[in-house]
Amino acid sequence: MSSRPIRPATVLAAAADLVLPTVCGGCGAPGVRWCARCTRRLADDPVQLRPRIPVGAPVWALGRYRGPHRAGLVALKEHGRRDLVDPFADALSRAVVTLARWGEVPDARRLQLVPAPTRRAAARRRGGDPVTAMGLGVRQRLGPRVVVNPMLVTTALTRDSAGLDAPARARNVAGSIRIRRHAAPLAGSVRTILLDDVLTTGATAAQSHRVLAGSGVHVDLVLVVAGA
Repeated sequence: MSSRPIRPATVLAAAADLVLPTVCGGCGAPGVRWCARCTRRLADDPVQLRPRIPVGAPVWALGRYRGPHRAGLVALKEHGRRDLVDPFADALSRAVVTLARWGEVPDARRLQLVPAPTRRAAARRRGGDPVTAMGLGVRQRLGPRVVVNPMLVTTALTRDSAGLDAPARARNVAGSIRIRRHAAPLAGSVRTILLDDVLTTGATAAQSHRVLAGSGVHVDLVLVVAGA
């Protein structure tokens, strides 16, 4: 019998797993937080979207809003699975490299990731802004030439857009997105990607693009985890 002491953290982890078994956030497979099959699904080449509302810049997604893309985002945003930030950041990093190789992100000294704005109440409920967290994960993976610049915020009057059709979503976000106080775009040779989790109609991305353009920021493309 081993005489090695059992660490308290190991006991706590085992106890937690008995109460809440570890399952893959993408497919529910037991024993892993994110399985190899779902990792391969996220690793597919990005796909270009054609939103119903013109955004003003090319829109790319890791995939469609189904399967592990949908299940993982729901688990992250609505069920507190913050551990799923990592697989999404991995996949977004690969997508950025792929899009750069395809010429969709022209070379520059720095790459600026601007997270799409999240309603403050939603961010508090989720323990933070998952889009910004994913952007920070991309920066960690791609190095110091990548900067996360959370320039955009929503006004207090913005309501949840879930269930709204395209015209209603457009009305909901019209005038509701602004530049964060004291925020400033990067100067010099820089490319900008607007980052978001899900693109449904394109209303939020289009309004974000307009606000950034009004502040002198050229958005090279929009990158989302999934297109609905």
